[in-house]
Amino acid sequence: MPIVPIKRKQISIRGIVGVENVAELKKGFNRHLHFTLVKDRNIATTRDYYFALAHTVRDHLVGRWIRTQQFYYEADPKRVYYLSLEFYMGRTLQNTMINLGLQNACDEAIYQLGLDMEELEEMEEDAGLGNGGLGRLAACFLDSMATLGLAAYGYGIRYEYGIFNQKIRDGWQVEEADDWLRHGNPWEKARPEYMLPVHFYGRVEETRDGSKWVDTQVVLAMPYDTPIPGYMNNTVNTMRLWSARAPKDFNLRDFNVGDYIQAVLDRNLAENISRVLCLCHLSCSTLQDIIRRFKTTKKGVAGRTSFESFPDKVAIQLNDTHPAMAIPELMRIFVDIEKLDWDKAWDLTRRTFAYTNHTVLPEALERWPVELLEKLLPRHLQIIYQINQVHLDRIAALFPKDIDKLRKMSLIEEEGCKRVNMAHLCIVGSHAVNGVAEIHSNIIKTEVFHDFSELEPEKFQNKTNGITPRRWLLLCNPGLAELIAEVIGENYVRDLSQLQKLNDYVDDVAFIRDVSKVKQDNKVKFGQYLEKEYRVKINASSMFDVHVKRIHEYKRQLLNCLHVITMYNRIKNPTAPFVPRTVIIGGKAAPGYHMAKMIIKLITSVADVVNNDPVVGNKLKVIYLENYRVSLAEKVIPATDLSEQISTAGTEASGTGNMKFMLNGALTIGTMDGANVEMAEEAGEENLFIFGMRVEDVAEMDKKGYDAMLYYNKIPELKQVMDQITSGFFSPRNPELFKDLTNMLFKHDRFKVFADFEDYVKCQEKVSKLYQNPKEWTKMVIKNIAATGKFSSDRTIKEYATEVWGVEPTNLKIPPPNEPREAIEETARALKKM
Repeated sequence: MPIVPIKRKQISIRGIVGVENVAELKKGFNRHLHFTLVKDRNIATTRDYYFALAHTVRDHLVGRWIRTQQFYYEADPKRVYYLSLEFYMGRTLQNTMINLGLQNACDEAIYQLGLDMEELEEMEEDAGLGNGGLGRLAACFLDSMATLGLAAYGYGIRYEYGIFNQKIRDGWQVEEADDWLRHGNPWEKARPEYMLPVHFYGRVEETRDGSKWVDTQVVLAMPYDTPIPGYMNNTVNTMRLWSARAPKDFNLRDFNVGDYIQAVLDRNLAENISRVLCLCHLSCSTLQDIIRRFKTTKKGVAGRTSFESFPDKVAIQLNDTHPAMAIPELMRIFVDIEKLDWDKAWDLTRRTFAYTNHTVLPEALERWPVELLEKLLPRHLQIIYQINQVHLDRIAALFPKDIDKLRKMSLIEEEGCKRVNMAHLCIVGSHAVNGVAEIHSNIIKTEVFHDFSELEPEKFQNKTNGITPRRWLLLCNPGLAELIAEVIGENYVRDLSQLQKLNDYVDDVAFIRDVSKVKQDNKVKFGQYLEKEYRVKINASSMFDVHVKRIHEYKRQLLNCLHVITMYNRIKNPTAPFVPRTVIIGGKAAPGYHMAKMIIKLITSVADVVNNDPVVGNKLKVIYLENYRVSLAEKVIPATDLSEQISTAGTEASGTGNMKFMLNGALTIGTMDGANVEMAEEAGEENLFIFGMRVEDVAEMDKKGYDAMLYYNKIPELKQVMDQITSGFFSPRNPELFKDLTNMLFKHDRFKVFADFEDYVKCQEKVSKLYQNPKEWTKMVIKNIAATGKFSSDRTIKEYATEVWGVEPTNLKIPPPNEPREAIEETARALKKM
């Protein structure tokens, strides 16, 4: 007997609409329009209305923000500092409304004012301070840290220009500057009173009092603070981003942080002076700020002068190797300024730092030229040499005469241009090192950092990545969020493991129908967006097959493209009924990455042929999503039927897009790579479409050698596809256009596209077959949603907190601004007792 879902009720995950709330919000909106923007309704633009609403919502943040800092001052908890080169925040308005429980009240207020909320939200620029998963992960983590009541701070760089805006012109990617601050940013607060000097260049003098770094040039670091609200708990943490300011006597020519986001984010430009300056700017200014906060205590109590308790009060997490210079910078402060002896300083430093590794690709591991560091940061290089000496003395004592081990484990690579291996510096200078999915953590232990994990196995951990359900369900997919709340209640928003209760509804006819309807509504809405933007007629009942992520050879957008051509050929020469598909591919290529740009050109060229062939009609459409970013992800993910996660096994560290799609009711076609492995464990491998080589198969093939021609000659459909590309079928004006791509695929494809082609195509046939049975498809969707609990960033952060940082998450709610100050002291006492 089917379960009848509980009656629809107004749920509080998006906030209660109270008459007082709405009246207050309208009053605030009109006040800001008048006094902040100096406009009236006769001349105000849509952007003015967005700013008025943003300032109104920010008013509700500010009291809680101040309260949170007062609470931390009273309670003096251990503070967590998350250092990241990237924070890919996206838009702030809607996320803030949801976390403060104001969404419904704001919707009603804006409606009563005769305005369109979606139109206002679209005016907000994405804060594109990152270029992919690492930066978006950092943003999800900040949300979870605030929601779990941790005294946490994000530290990064305030780029004046975000990741470039991608335009597709004649099928090619063209980069345009992302001037995201041109209209101002209502969410940030400049803090000139906390401006700090950061030193570069100069020389080191040895004196009786120790080493002195003299004749330096100074750049000023100006902090800009952005509030980070937790979900419905009155906690508002801080993300502090540094901007470079020049003293009068310093030329910022080499230090134009804003213009250099590409240089900073492109690991291939490791020798770019601006990149190294940027990374050091982040590390050095942050460490000074952390020390200042550590020394500051409650009024009436002497400021801290001893550093004995430093690791008990400070945890610093390095998000990849970019902020690695924080390690020698803390040593410099301890030894040169605070006059601690080396051994004590080193002990405190190692107990303070932890390091997250995000990649197994050798070319992506940072190595900085010694010559460059010698010029820019001579004292830091001295400290790195000393750290290395102590480290190598230990290795030599444990492994006498093993010169090869010394070479492999040294912080300094001597071959060719002398370089500092930043990952080695992070490992040696940290008490914990983690990968970001089980498979990735095993690879870094057994392969990438094998010698280090053998030496200190207890140091290496796994922390599988996660995503915040606030943005990636409540915000982007309200229909599904409300449907889930109706059947299992609202608590899943803070405890995503409760989604497993949905397993009770897998066979519920009404629930299956409702889930299917939410998906179809999302597809219709996104289909309308695509038709408007790309002038291509979209079949909303076709399968939306989506592949969105950075364009890179290892992510194998090429494999997807070969399948698209195969489908096209099958439509042209039908042997069986074809299940209609809309294939949507999107992502940015690094500006200097030729092969990635050629992949985009091939996809857009194939799209031109497919979309304009009358024989194909509405059976197959190919869309290249221009300028993929957080706000576009929020549109496409809820509308997706099939999520493509098809990297070569052993190359994707984790992935988080895979989790977002799973939570939003898409099924996954993927290899056993990254977090796909754990998704298959949670949902059951039979509920994902898994294909292709496993890690051990790839390793075996590497031993034997990969021969692309073997597959080309053996698989007729693959041969046909490659012959079409090679002959210029998709580039008739320039038949040689894709020569570099085809040469790579035939002669030096590190990621073995052909080896997985046949299995991928067969797996896609299984996908099409199931899609023809909507009921069974939706049942599998429900099983997947029910299995996503593990992939909440709340779970990930709880693990970091208890197993790395030595802090405990809390459900304590900070007293709201309208309660007296004594309430804060009482809550602080309660926290200390826990």
